[in-house]
Amino acid sequence: MTTNQNTKFLVGGAVIVLALAYLIYTGVTQSAVYFITPSELAAAAVAGKAYRLGGMVVPGSVHWNPASLDLEFALTDGKGRVPVRHTGTPPDLFGEGRGAVVEGSWTPEGYFKATLIMAKHSENYQAPHGDPSSAAYEEMIRALQRRAPR
Repeated sequence: MTTNQNTKFLVGGAVIVLALAYLIYTGVTQSAVYFITPSELAAAAVAGKAYRLGGMVVPGSVHWNPASLDLEFALTDGKGRVPVRHTGTPPDLFGEGRGAVVEGSWTPEGYFKATLIMAKHSENYQAPHGDPSSAAYEEMIRALQRRAPR
């Protein structure tokens, strides 16, 4: 190959490598779940701006109206507390004292209007709590033993 062909080959290869690197970078950054905390939002909230907000659902703050599908709750990070409103059904794992990430915007009325709720969960399995002396617990163990392969 001549010098001119080598140069074209190297430039073409560099363009392909850069294009692949760009596609990988944008794919990774768009799929990552980044969020701000309630205290960060309280410090610099801009009405109408889209945010992804994450925190723990404050116990006692969940108010659900199944007729209108209106859901109100508060998220906290231990420092700040943000009221959240959403119209629609919450995810199955959503609940008081559990983690949640919501997407939406801050309103001039002073609450976060969520368009999407994502319930966070731990990757650690915990067995259901039960009193080993209770009849229900014993029945559960017997049922599991009957189904267990031998």
